[in-house]
Amino acid sequence: MTERRLALGAYGEEVAAAYLREQGYTLIERNFRCPLGEIDIIAKKRHDLIFVEVKTRRSALFGLPQDAVGIKKQRQIIRSAQWYLKKPEVSRLHPRFDVIAILAPPGQAPEVNHIQNAFTLAG
Repeated sequence: MTERRLALGAYGEEVAAAYLREQGYTLIERNFRCPLGEIDIIAKKRHDLIFVEVKTRRSALFGLPQDAVGIKKQRQIIRSAQWYLKKPEVSRLHPRFDVIAILAPPGQAPEVNHIQNAFTLAG
């Protein structure tokens, strides 16, 4: 992956984290890694534990950012979330899988689209 794409991804994750905080979420983890994969953001709100995949694009020319979260990516996130849910301190929380899609055209404010319950544990 090029440095430019990595920088865009990091920027998108910063935008998503700020957005979630503004919406009253508590961020628990960022870039959580386990043997089964990686989750961009893990947050909590009330009794929900939210696993967030962040996708950022400069334009929708090749599709919307959320279109990049296909079934393969969903399964990887679900497996990683199941690993995380083994922790006793989070076992009573209700898991939820969200996607935050960000369009960030150069020189413009980013557009954030928060898709709650984008997919389920069943895939």
